[in-house]
Amino acid sequence: MDLILIFGSGAVGKMTVGQAVMKKTGFRLFHNHMMIEPVLEVFGEFKNDIIERLRNVVFDEFIKTDFPGLIFTFMWAFDFKEDWDYVKSITDRYEASGGRIYFVELMADQAVRLERNETENRLKNKASKRDLETSRARLLDQDIKYRLVSRPGEIPFEHYIKIDNTALTPEETADRIIEAFHLPLAEHEGTGKE
Repeated sequence: MDLILIFGSGAVGKMTVGQAVMKKTGFRLFHNHMMIEPVLEVFGEFKNDIIERLRNVVFDEFIKTDFPGLIFTFMWAFDFKEDWDYVKSITDRYEASGGRIYFVELMADQAVRLERNETENRLKNKASKRDLETSRARLLDQDIKYRLVSRPGEIPFEHYIKIDNTALTPEETADRIIEAFHLPLAEHEGTGKE
């Protein structure tokens, strides 16, 4: 089973690109907010330990399925050892099961990300982003507090691609990912059938 890790700054398009990759490959999408939103709803605040435990359940159970692969999206703060450790814990799981892991870093200009922060798809899937003023302030604050774009040569993994998707559609970005890693297309892809 393959694992695609899509990471990048806030509103860079991780989930939307993941949706496009899922449609083309048949991989399942597990975007970051699938665990964040329920925890916020129940506890009224971000509780990282609970979110991480819930994610681990999904990772462990998904490995047991017959799906061809999983797409996981998240923000990776490169200046935090804890984030590097977290990535290692995820990749160790999939490598132990014989899976291949692909790393996709997305980057886009801040002005474009601020526009994407208000798209219908984002607001539909991420309730915590619907307070636009707070969401915008959080994005700008994260850009200051964390280093969310890797330095040249910093990502040590064999299967890694960095894509500036400032001017790319999600489908164009997905095509670049699929081509770079020679990912198989879903049976319906390219046949005109859904």
